[in-house]
Amino acid sequence: MSIRLRHDTIVRSLRRNGTATVDALATEVGVSRRTILRDISALRDDGFVIHSDVGRGGGLQLDPQSMQTTTRLSVPEVFALLISVAAMRAAGNLPFSDLADSGLAKIEKALPSDKVRDLRAFLDCLHIGTLSPLQDLSDMGKMDADLLPVFETAFLGRRLIRFEYRDAKGRKTKRRVEPQAMLILPPLWYLVAWDPMREDFRHFRMDRISAPEALADTSFRRRHVPFEEDVCPYSELAD
Repeated sequence: MSIRLRHDTIVRSLRRNGTATVDALATEVGVSRRTILRDISALRDDGFVIHSDVGRGGGLQLDPQSMQTTTRLSVPEVFALLISVAAMRAAGNLPFSDLADSGLAKIEKALPSDKVRDLRAFLDCLHIGTLSPLQDLSDMGKMDADLLPVFETAFLGRRLIRFEYRDAKGRKTKRRVEPQAMLILPPLWYLVAWDPMREDFRHFRMDRISAPEALADTSFRRRHVPFEEDVCPYSELAD
């Protein structure tokens, strides 16, 4: 269990049970008492108010009004929030857009400078457009949860990405491409990539991609993606 997941489990357990002993928490997450004590100290640093009762039958108690005051969101998580808001705005069904934008701005301000740099690089590759009303959506599926983290690694590190792709006729092929941009045509999302084998850009529906993998021993250069006139970058939508 990762540190982050362990901390989340401890907080949920304390909220659910009211009071818990160090031994009980250690058993629940599978670590030592010393590790739990370090975790409690870290959670307090994050803003959680956790009381300790050292008497017989005592334990740890989380103040029900306390909450985390520092962000632990990763760049892909913030990016996922941003592109979700962008997609809803483009579709015209974001009724509280001002609140969403102010909340995301606060999250961005809480990120370390290196994470902000990565996030802005991400946003530079994000484009929004309008889907044709003639598009067939009957076979639209769910996107692979691993795709966004793999795209982050490959795009920021300029590494090729490998995946299996299912076309409109259900035929499966293995692809190896340079990830250059992401295109959202609500409700469809596309990976826009340069295909070295075909020496041209290709659009891959992200719900048809499976088993994505960033390749460690490859690199590529950024290219200008020739989007149509009705496709605009995310930054223009946010103005």
